[in-house]
Amino acid sequence: MTQALVALRNAVKPSLAQLEAGDVVLVAVSGGADSLALAYAVLMEATPLAITPVAITINHQLQENSAAQAEKVSKQLKEMGYENVLIEKVVVTTESGLEAGARSARYQALDSSAEKENAVKIFLGHTRDDQAETVLLGLARGSGARSLSGMAAENGKYLRPFLQVTRQETEEACKELGLEIWNDPHNFNADFTRVKVRREILPLMESKLGPGISAALARTAGLLRDDADALDGLAAAEISHLNLTDIDCEYLAALPRALRTRVIRAAIYACGAPEGSIAADHVAAAEALVTSWRGQGPLSLPGGVKVERISGRLSLLAQPTRP
Repeated sequence: MTQALVALRNAVKPSLAQLEAGDVVLVAVSGGADSLALAYAVLMEATPLAITPVAITINHQLQENSAAQAEKVSKQLKEMGYENVLIEKVVVTTESGLEAGARSARYQALDSSAEKENAVKIFLGHTRDDQAETVLLGLARGSGARSLSGMAAENGKYLRPFLQVTRQETEEACKELGLEIWNDPHNFNADFTRVKVRREILPLMESKLGPGISAALARTAGLLRDDADALDGLAAAEISHLNLTDIDCEYLAALPRALRTRVIRAAIYACGAPEGSIAADHVAAAEALVTSWRGQGPLSLPGGVKVERISGRLSLLAQPTRP
């Protein structure tokens, strides 16, 4: 067994160790090197533990041959040893962009399939390289610690055991196993920001600054995740005794800014803002009602959330949105 195969199998062991015999897990497989390597590693390590892995591939219907490609992935997974392989067809909406729409449709399909299969966990094949790309994208957006902390190794049902595994290792493993890798054409489309980071920015950084950039970025993500988790915990303790629709501005002003902005963001979401709709600018504008009060008028935020300062208190109100 090659070093790459050993690394892959070792990577999934801690995730499987937390499960019990008889559990079912879902393994998301696109047909790329990362997900095929994940499918192999989970199958090899889950079977002796009496854990049943179910593979799933998503047909996003974004290319003419997407249905045929999904069938090809399914065939390869069955040849690998999977008894149950799901193909889920989704409809991708593009209101928030093609990448975001595809991601949303994919995760909805994964959640729905996990429920149908009674799967306790969903395995995803993101690697250390993906983590580095995520950190760079966050830096480009001017994001805070939570975004710069990248993807979590465990987030609810979702497990990402390959965050310390490199893309090179997954490709080497697939070659060793004789697996046919599918390269999604979208991964070469420079119109997508992540593709630019992957194919242009990171290689340039490696060439100019030396090797190890991806590892360093992933390490930074881990450190920032620890900090973000601690701050989120402190903010949650504050939030637990607040009425998030009516908060004393003096109280908010006295909080450290890292906690104050978290409380304000939580209050906006609690009032009905759609998940992921609140940007740093929205929070900063609401915070200004507390720390830079000059008689500003009310704010209208996504989801019909109205934020205003009334008699020294930050008032949040859910307004009906127009059809």
